Amino acid sequence: MNSSILTLRLDEDLNKRLEKLARSTRRSKSFLAAEAIRQYIALNEWHTQEIKKAIKEADAGDFVCDRDVQKIMSKWTKIEYLKKISLVRSRSSQAQ
Repeated sequence: MNSSILTLRLDEDLNKRLEKLARSTRRSKSFLAAEAIRQYIALNEWHTQEIKKAIKEADAGDFVCDRDVQKIMSKWTKIEYLKKISLVRSRSSQAQ
């Protein structure tokens, strides 16, 4: 694999954290920085592609109607509410 040199500036705290991680993982700072950049690029390429696909769908009029969005929101809101109630009941029964 061909590689090229990249120089970057890190603030002191980030550099110390990188050094600590490099020591604990027995990897070089360069390896960790390259891996972080690789992951960042992959995530942002995916994100950008998804946005472009969504824009094409929107331009084609491929939308979810308000009623369907409300149904989904209502469902998840109820689920989250029920989870919270269950958690509160569980905690109060444990405290007794």
